[in-house]
Amino acid sequence: MTDYYQKSIDLHKKLRGKLEITSKTIISSKKDLAVVYSPGVAQPCREISENPEKAYEYTIKGNTIAVLSDGSAVLGLGNIGAKAAIPVMEGKAILFKQFGGVDAFPICLDTQESEEIIDTVKRIAPVFGGINLEDISAPRCFEIEAALQDIGIPVFHDDQHGTAVVTLAGILNSCKVVNKKIENLKVVINGAGSAGVAIAKLLRCISLDPNVCLSIKEIIICDSKGVISKSRENLSEVKQELLAYSNPRDISGSMQDAIVDADVFIGVSKGNILSASDVMTMNTNPILFALANPEPEIMPDEAYKGGAAIVATGRSDFPNQVNNVLVFPGIFRGALDARAKRITPEMKLAAAYALADCVKNPTYDKIIPSSFEEGIADKVADSVANACTIILEHKHNRI
Repeated sequence: MTDYYQKSIDLHKKLRGKLEITSKTIISSKKDLAVVYSPGVAQPCREISENPEKAYEYTIKGNTIAVLSDGSAVLGLGNIGAKAAIPVMEGKAILFKQFGGVDAFPICLDTQESEEIIDTVKRIAPVFGGINLEDISAPRCFEIEAALQDIGIPVFHDDQHGTAVVTLAGILNSCKVVNKKIENLKVVINGAGSAGVAIAKLLRCISLDPNVCLSIKEIIICDSKGVISKSRENLSEVKQELLAYSNPRDISGSMQDAIVDADVFIGVSKGNILSASDVMTMNTNPILFALANPEPEIMPDEAYKGGAAIVATGRSDFPNQVNNVLVFPGIFRGALDARAKRITPEMKLAAAYALADCVKNPTYDKIIPSSFEEGIADKVADSVANACTIILEHKHNRI
């Protein structure tokens, strides 16, 4: 069996990190130097000073994002700090480049104070076309992202929205396979952290038509204490907000109580908390997204034993891997191409539908494409950029 941990150590030690800065031009004479630096560089500086939008044309801003973390929730490792987060952020930057043609740079901050992070992002924003927040623990990730939505460039927390977009794409195609209407689904989400909350929000209204609200029939969200309901005391502000669009029958009890007759289970929590007997209590042809890593909430063979029709996990060694790399390069590619100021719900929905459309004939073992299939980022980017354009045109027409 391959020891990926040791191979990774060997690679990182050999390369001393996975990124480097290279020049797009060659300096081989004084004339070259005069163009790329003084005195020639003064002219693009003057033009940007007069028209800041020209920074997108004359500098790296138009194709560069920051992959920014405070190291507080790195992969499954927890709060390991800024320096220990660097390898992950370097890896994310590589994925941006390979799959979306987007230049990205790791920014790991030696603070976990929300206000300090918010202030730092605002101060570094001029050089970047977008900010990808990564591996920041809840509930601070919600606060930080919300506070940065009006800084003039997209700020997107991938742990939340990337997972939500891929999950929605999988649900859309799962409904085609098992012949269920998405508006009739009962969905149970186990985990009320960043991903669980984002999934719930995205499922509220899933129509691409702004004049139509297509909603899932029933969403119930559980945390470590069970169903989030009005009868619960000491709920955080985030969990109280969830009740505005979840648990319409105001049921109480455990996760096992919630999944009775459910069509879809989405786990973004911890491993091995569901059994085949639990799956047996769900509706016919149940759909399970067991996304905890490295151990899913239920292993696929156990889920199928209980009657599951479709099982998705976060692992690459099983079919239907829910992997954020399917969408974040395309979402930022589209946002940069459209010079978007933020990532809107409409843009996230467009990304989900575009990803679902990448699988023309979904099956039980293929509801979402593989990460290495060609053209995925381009399709997602085109849909995201188009959604951004439609939003801008709609606002213009209202003025």
